[in-house]
Amino acid sequence: MSWFKFLRQEAAYAIVAVQFLTRLPVPVLRSFSPCWMDASVAYFPLAGLIVGGICASAWLAATQIWPPGISAILAVAAGIAATGAFHEDGLADTADGLGGGLTREKRLAIMKDSRIGTYGTVVLLTALALKVACLAVMSPRAGAVALLAAHVCGRIVPVVASRLVPYAGETEGAKVSPVVPSERRLAFAVASGLVPALLIPVVPMMAALAAGTASAWWMLSKAQKLIGGQTGDVLGASEQVFEVAVLLVLAGFAA
Repeated sequence: MSWFKFLRQEAAYAIVAVQFLTRLPVPVLRSFSPCWMDASVAYFPLAGLIVGGICASAWLAATQIWPPGISAILAVAAGIAATGAFHEDGLADTADGLGGGLTREKRLAIMKDSRIGTYGTVVLLTALALKVACLAVMSPRAGAVALLAAHVCGRIVPVVASRLVPYAGETEGAKVSPVVPSERRLAFAVASGLVPALLIPVVPMMAALAAGTASAWWMLSKAQKLIGGQTGDVLGASEQVFEVAVLLVLAGFAA
């Protein structure tokens, strides 16, 4: 395969990743194969970079006009608009399923229900409130860097989890078939996803990544215990938990 064909194919994979994780307009692909989803996960951090960039831009622009609290709400809202609340929906569904079901089958059934319950509402509102509160105590530059790091590094989590944690859902009738990235694409996603973290001083960076990883792994371990592994909702929930943990640690250093 020539370099031109290789780069064109990789660009197509990147477009699939952005199209899957966001609601942003992307070029129309002339062809598509289901196997492209497996390859596209290498570019999940790229999608996170785009979303994080939108949030950071909204945050920096808003801080020129409004106080930190309002600016933080607008920045978080910008991310939700860019993704269509994709990961937030997974967080709410996972909270409802793991919190409200007594059996594996019941938990999975609840997670498939598009309606949000008490557990999902409380967890989702808490996560959003924490994001806003964390941003509100940061300087404009620190908040922008934190948003970039949280969004980009957070998109590593679904890639790693889809490789290491077994799929627990039913493949028949699933919106998207479970993906399993190759070792090469997993390594690329991790390496590229960690780049924005280099913008943060070493100690806060290491503390934030450790907290995010521990929180996401706790979520995945809980899901494996209660439903036997991960689903798309669980992957979204683990990404959100990672984001919140990273912002909490960085806010602690900024306070």
